[in-house]
Amino acid sequence: MHIGIVGGLDRNAWRCVELARAEGHTLECHRGWIAGTGHDTLESLVVRSDIVIVITDVNSHAAVWLARDLSRSHGKPIKLVRRLGISRLREMIASLRTAA
Repeated sequence: MHIGIVGGLDRNAWRCVELARAEGHTLECHRGWIAGTGHDTLESLVVRSDIVIVITDVNSHAAVWLARDLSRSHGKPIKLVRRLGISRLREMIASLRTAA
């Protein structure tokens, strides 16, 4: 499964990628910046992802709305979370595994 994360802190991105890889998934992060080419790169992430996780605490309202709208228009499941740490991501991946 390919997981797309929108928002969050860059310093934690590598940990999330490694956790997903250890669980047999791939993970890609987008900073949530939508200025310039940000809209296009966000849409590209949504299209490639099997599920999109949007971190609302560190994203602008516009980025959250755009990620939500793009996910809906491309038929991708979306999960809005206030914050996302390694343990929460581990729980989410486990719940995806049991749902599949």
